[in-house]
Amino acid sequence: MPRAYSSDLRERLTAAVAAGMSRNEAADVFSVAISTAVKWMQRLRDSGSVAAKPSGGSTSPLEQHTERILAIVRERPDATLKELQAALRKKGIHSSKSALDRFLARHKITRKKKSLLAAEQKRKDVARARRK
Repeated sequence: MPRAYSSDLRERLTAAVAAGMSRNEAADVFSVAISTAVKWMQRLRDSGSVAAKPSGGSTSPLEQHTERILAIVRERPDATLKELQAALRKKGIHSSKSALDRFLARHKITRKKKSLLAAEQKRKDVARARRK
């Protein structure tokens, strides 16, 4: 994502417009798009500041269901993403596999094939022991 324009540039442009220059002229002089000059002036009018809006910091909707998701993962540590997704859907939590994968990564839960194969082997050993 591109960086925000500097505060200095924003202040110089808005000062030029406040001094009587048109937004179009100011945009040309300061080498920004006309729409940028218009938006900066609107921002100055509405908030009294031309500072850039904060960026980033969004939160996944899955975070509000953290305890429920982690409980399902503890119940079924060897489940695939698709199986976890289906289990969550039954509990009314809808998510894409990629969002679920990112959630698990944020919570340091790995889905390594090696550990999944080990869990599968353990399940087979338990089943074999029960049959004997």
